[in-house]
Amino acid sequence: MGIVSWLLLGLIAGVIAKVLLPGRDPGGLVGTTLIGIAGSFIGGWLSTRILHRPIPKDFYDPSMWIAAVAGALVLLIAYRLLFGNSRARR
Repeated sequence: MGIVSWLLLGLIAGVIAKVLLPGRDPGGLVGTTLIGIAGSFIGGWLSTRILHRPIPKDFYDPSMWIAAVAGALVLLIAYRLLFGNSRARR
């Protein structure tokens, strides 16, 4: 997979994670993409370490998508736990 594929995977994983866990998060396309990309790397790393699964080379592999979305969800939950409602509500 090339860099564009990883960016696309991260964007889609971030969007799916925000749909599954809506709320006040670092919004916008850039924030969603960064959370998704970081979540993809974390999910992939954890799946290779804990589940002993190799990183798939195919963009359409379901296990890669599940790991990416799960990693993005973990990052969103961690962000909320660390920063909570840091923005002022109006």
